[in-house]
Amino acid sequence: MKETPFTKKHLALGAKMAEFAGYNMPISYSGINEEHQTVRKNAGVFDVSHMGEFILKGPKALDLIQRVTTNDASKLKNNHAQYSCFTNEQGGIVDDLIIYCIEENNVYMIVVNAANIDKDWKWLSDHNTEGVEMHNISDKTALLAIQGPNATAILQPLTDTDILNLKYYTFEKGRFAGVDNVLISATGYTGSGGVEIYFEDKDGAADKIWDAIFAEGGPKGLKPIGLAARDTLRLEMGYCLYGNDLNDTTTPLEGGLGWITKFTKEFTASELLKKQKEAGVTQKLVGFELEDKGIPRNGYEICDENGNRIGTVTSGTQSPSLGKAIGLGYVQTGFAAFETPVFIKVRDKLLKAKVVKLPFA
Repeated sequence: MKETPFTKKHLALGAKMAEFAGYNMPISYSGINEEHQTVRKNAGVFDVSHMGEFILKGPKALDLIQRVTTNDASKLKNNHAQYSCFTNEQGGIVDDLIIYCIEENNVYMIVVNAANIDKDWKWLSDHNTEGVEMHNISDKTALLAIQGPNATAILQPLTDTDILNLKYYTFEKGRFAGVDNVLISATGYTGSGGVEIYFEDKDGAADKIWDAIFAEGGPKGLKPIGLAARDTLRLEMGYCLYGNDLNDTTTPLEGGLGWITKFTKEFTASELLKKQKEAGVTQKLVGFELEDKGIPRNGYEICDENGNRIGTVTSGTQSPSLGKAIGLGYVQTGFAAFETPVFIKVRDKLLKAKVVKLPFA
């Protein structure tokens, strides 16, 4: 298994570790519920250094991005980021990602999911027909997500960059905890605010930044958070997890990502997706709450009142914030309206649920 620059820190703190996307990652420290509430009410630190980062440079960099992503990256100005996805020739999602505009029309960073680094790099390389300069900097880039309503206030003493007023999906490069060239981004996947910081792991930078964050934040209740709580946090917001809620056979329109699918330009499978939009999708990703006791899990059947299969659960958990079981799943479009009663099949029992509006919390 691969390690991140912070693996020894996690082990020293007694984290419960497990393999995730080929990396030895912290799953939990003090417990999922406690870590979840720490992020919702204060601030927590996630090691997400397993994510992938690609740099694209040159006058044709934007052209390449426009051809392979669904959103309109031409709208990006310097120091702005954008959520988007790659689609394949069948309209399925190769990966969901974030594009960072470092220098307009010239330098961009694309951040991809850890499990898809090799697949995405090949996808980009195969479509790079005009010689765009590409660099896969994933292995040397460290990434910490400091999330929660108090995250920026806790971190502000560590940098001259005004992170308290950093607008959502914008970023700045500067000095952080004595380390130069740190990209501080007002992004994250918890719905509780905060920032993500990208930096090169050299000259002890990782240890320096980690130690400074906890020296500053520890007395203020900042805690390390594992991937299990990251999953419950993102699910409460209705944020998709690639491999569960999105994959190579689900389209952005089916997955609720029509808002990042712009038909003002041509991209892979844009004509096919345009026709799907006009015809209407036959299945939709929806959020649901269980009314009976039980926990929905990935792969469970979603049924109608007669037990006929109408869809499949893609993500599910007991929500620490709501105290009830919630989930995401694809259902036939006729069952996608809010308040529609559905049933989750758990060990041959049909547990009552209803379709609800996202986010859950």
